[in-house]
Amino acid sequence: MALHRLTSITMGVPNVAETSAYYADFGLAPDTDGWFRTRDGGRQLRVVAAPTRRLIEVRIGVDDQDDLDAAASRLARLNVLSERGTDSLTAYEKVTGVRAVLEVLPRFTQETVPATPYNGPGRVERAGGRAPGVLRTAAVAPRKLGHAVLGSTDFETTTSFFRDGLGFRVSDYIKGEGAFMRCSTDHHNILVLNAPVDFLHHTSWQVDDVDEVGRGAFAMLEDHPERHVWGLGRHHAGSNFFWYLKDPAGNFSEYYSDMDCVVDDQLWKPEVLEGARGLFNWGPPPPPSFLRPDDLAAIMTGNHSPKG
Repeated sequence: MALHRLTSITMGVPNVAETSAYYADFGLAPDTDGWFRTRDGGRQLRVVAAPTRRLIEVRIGVDDQDDLDAAASRLARLNVLSERGTDSLTAYEKVTGVRAVLEVLPRFTQETVPATPYNGPGRVERAGGRAPGVLRTAAVAPRKLGHAVLGSTDFETTTSFFRDGLGFRVSDYIKGEGAFMRCSTDHHNILVLNAPVDFLHHTSWQVDDVDEVGRGAFAMLEDHPERHVWGLGRHHAGSNFFWYLKDPAGNFSEYYSDMDCVVDDQLWKPEVLEGARGLFNWGPPPPPSFLRPDDLAAIMTGNHSPKG
């Protein structure tokens, strides 16, 4: 696969200071110029000013100049203009206005984190000691950016831009509603949703295991119970554990662990999922505000007023 990673995203919000403070609490490390770093992925989130909350930019790693040429050719067939830089290609998705930048970059390799020992029926992997997850005291810090989810008023056009233009591979569909697409071995790095307005639905951040999903959410909610959205649960598409929280601009942010990985495209068969199975395998039912966030009407009319 010529594409090999989701490098970073830029989100626009009307309340930069509040939103930035939230992502510092979430475990991302503040850097310069509005950027935040993850433990393994480096500078992966930038927060900038915008009239309403939205996804402004995605950056994607490719192997070489030939990959840029191929993407430019695919985009031209879709009548999408692109601009070449020395080691990059930039194009705009015409419905949402999202700027996509392909960059020639080395492949990303994460350092292996030893698996947490879990005892099970007839299987003692941890004898004579408490579970490591209950002994951890350090604040949860996400390892990398996993994916971003984008609502579009023209689902087919936006999906085609990422799939047929940039070269993302489809992992699964939600019938008539969503397309899970990958630019790495992760099950999905971009999910496009059918929506009444163009907006950023959520970003998702990898942590070590389900204990870190729970610990991260617990810490975020301890003094701010209003941040809770949905969790703990396990998705079907992607198989990952999840817990969703809400930032002060109204975007959701997800801690996740144990995502499906597609290392051989020939061995993965996309499914067309329907109903609740497209959202989760187990967990509490999603609140209506997860499916249709409360501020969508305000975003549509340009009267968005975020609340903390």
